[in-house]
Amino acid sequence: MNLPPGEIERVIDAALAEDLGSGDVTTRATIPAGTRVRLVMTTREAIVLAGIDIAAAVFRRLAPEVKIEILVRDGARAGPGAPLARIEGPANALLTAERTALNIVQFMSGIATATRAYVERIAGTGAVLLDTRKTLPGLRALSKYATRMGGATNHRLRLDDGILIKDNHVAIAGSVTEAIRRAKSANTGLSDVRVECDTLEQVQEALAAGADSILADNMPPAMLSKAVRLAAGRVPLEASGGVTLENIRAIAETGVDFISTGKITQAAPAADIGLDIVE
Repeated sequence: MNLPPGEIERVIDAALAEDLGSGDVTTRATIPAGTRVRLVMTTREAIVLAGIDIAAAVFRRLAPEVKIEILVRDGARAGPGAPLARIEGPANALLTAERTALNIVQFMSGIATATRAYVERIAGTGAVLLDTRKTLPGLRALSKYATRMGGATNHRLRLDDGILIKDNHVAIAGSVTEAIRRAKSANTGLSDVRVECDTLEQVQEALAAGADSILADNMPPAMLSKAVRLAAGRVPLEASGGVTLENIRAIAETGVDFISTGKITQAAPAADIGLDIVE
């Protein structure tokens, strides 16, 4: 996905408002007005970069006249010590923007880097990695953009993007069959009905009731293999729940079409990226 129009501006507005308060008192007190500085943004570890253009936009917000040379683009790898961007402009504005810009690129690059590790682990299996809605509130668009830079395919951005019947829907509806019937008869404007199944019996029921795709939740590989045989290519099958970097290959080798995990957005550590003065 591309970032929705206005999303970058919304995030920058919120981030700067959160950080600035009435202003950067330390920089105002220690740096004479009119001072110019040259900076270099550098990664201190191996990363897949994401968010560099947003970081640049943060600097431009406070220093419209800043000169920025982006050296690595989003989605590319960068090794320890690699310069990502060179920045030159008014010291007061750039130092004030520094933390916000770094927070964004560190957060997004951490997600992209973690995602790439998962994608590479299942290379050659035919399974596609999906992200989820398990994201920090207010930062979903940035998180999902970062997973795409890491090589994942975006799943639902919002609840109105698709019908996904989960266990609580089934519990309230009374059965998988009844939940599917209601979803297909509802006037949602959406044609595909996806169903989360916890057991092989539910997989069979969902197939018989006309599910358009099935999400196999927390099934071990042996059970997933049976679910794949039951589906027999009639509908796409997605594995989710309990997915880790250690077991994702075994899950992919069962023959599922998709694997989704919230860990790439919930548990990715921020990338170690710094901003230093060029002497």
